[in-house]
Amino acid sequence: MNKLPLLKVEDLQIEFHDHSLPETAVYDFDLTLMKGEIVGIVGESGAGKSLSALAIAGLLKRHSAIRAGRILFDDLDLSNCSREVLREYQGDEIAVIFQEPMSSLNPVKRVGEQVEESLRIHHREIDRKERKERAIRALESVGLKESARVYESYPHELSGGMRQRAMIAAAMIAEPQILIADEPTTALDVTVQAQILALLKQINREKGTTVLFISHDLRVIRQLCSRVLVMKDGRVVEEGDTERIFEHPREEYTRSLIRAIPQVKQKEPAPPREREILAVSHLDAGYGKRSVKKNAATGKILTDVSFVLKEGEILGLAGESGSGKSTLARTILGLLKPMAGTITRKDFRPAMVFQDPYGSLNPAYPVRWILEEAYTGGGRIRRGSPTEIREKIIDALARVELPESFLERKPAELSGGQRQRVAIAEALIADPNVLIADEPVSALDVTVQSQILKLLADLRDKTGVSILFISHDLSVIHSLCERVLIMKKGQIVEAGEVDAVYRDPEHPYTKELLAAAGLYHM
Repeated sequence: MNKLPLLKVEDLQIEFHDHSLPETAVYDFDLTLMKGEIVGIVGESGAGKSLSALAIAGLLKRHSAIRAGRILFDDLDLSNCSREVLREYQGDEIAVIFQEPMSSLNPVKRVGEQVEESLRIHHREIDRKERKERAIRALESVGLKESARVYESYPHELSGGMRQRAMIAAAMIAEPQILIADEPTTALDVTVQAQILALLKQINREKGTTVLFISHDLRVIRQLCSRVLVMKDGRVVEEGDTERIFEHPREEYTRSLIRAIPQVKQKEPAPPREREILAVSHLDAGYGKRSVKKNAATGKILTDVSFVLKEGEILGLAGESGSGKSTLARTILGLLKPMAGTITRKDFRPAMVFQDPYGSLNPAYPVRWILEEAYTGGGRIRRGSPTEIREKIIDALARVELPESFLERKPAELSGGQRQRVAIAEALIADPNVLIADEPVSALDVTVQSQILKLLADLRDKTGVSILFISHDLSVIHSLCERVLIMKKGQIVEAGEVDAVYRDPEHPYTKELLAAAGLYHM
């Protein structure tokens, strides 16, 4: 490893310039990257992680700007150079992989055309035929076996893992010296996440590429990075070798992040639960012959699914994207008609909590209106006087530990965790006895995730509500649930008490999932 830094950031300060007075978002940020390092930046949403990385890549948006400091690369201060000079480095020397490839990739352009983009911009001497050949090789190098087909595909025709691999191919095609990976695995299944992390390690090892990896997932940071910076409120509060940070953190904030990581420990035996509130027997379901998913001839997604949900139980449903988890939830709720089998619902009053509260909450209205709409069905259900309705709304907020002062706030004025609490209050306000929670914490910071999981457990204890908890995060499933169903390609391949399944899995797929999460050694 070279002794001289590849990149050095000194006293970086970033401000937001909106309709109000300037607001400092990043303070005195320092970073040194050596050739061939993998360095992590960790912290909660709003800590300044992505903003600092975007400044390094020259991709700050118009409402934010570098107020002070230097970004030194190749004897040049990237914080104080022209747009034309900066463009020479973007993509060619410093490349970025973003969190959500479906948003980053242009939906109307073929994948190959987008992989080639850096070559078209920075290496105009390369003709069209060679660009295509290099793009196909780049797609192969990131583990996409049918690279020629992927080259001709549109983003929506690829799985989430394939899209993320294509984004990495696009970032690496010009062989940059620095690769900035901004939450590249947050939305991915555990097996796909493990594959992407292995790929980044391979790129670092074989090409000597320096990687700056940004995440709020401390488990991923520990697995990948040799050194880590911990950020809070726009400042670096702790920095050091990864193992030292995890084993001997100096700052209370770092310790709080580590404490919030779900731990897989022996659980207390669940109390006996007798009354079945939902029974699914030999269920087949799907979207009809027009579907291109799963079995194209019949559109069938679920095959011979059977299980029960008992009163007061928290039942986990785990599996990769496309395994049929959300289809099962929609069928239980009556949004899809079964093709075969039965669903027996006893005193069944369900409500749904979605993954992205910012997408499920109406952004144009305050919390008060959102909860009132949920309670009165948009005015279709008479549920009392305005005073009684307001009391019910305040009680729903209190259940999710939010004060009355939040009533007039709109979703954009809330943090991610606060929005998810409002979404849970919206689901609870009509007094359901079953909550179907579809990936409700996968997009949240580890500390907020811990708070929401505790909230769900407390709500079950206080109200007796049954919860079907859907997630691809097996650590989260273990921390919350009593029993777990493992789903693959529309079938339940394993079911049982959480401890028993995790300790001694029987199905090869369950073993694969647990091994990818570091919870089982095959």
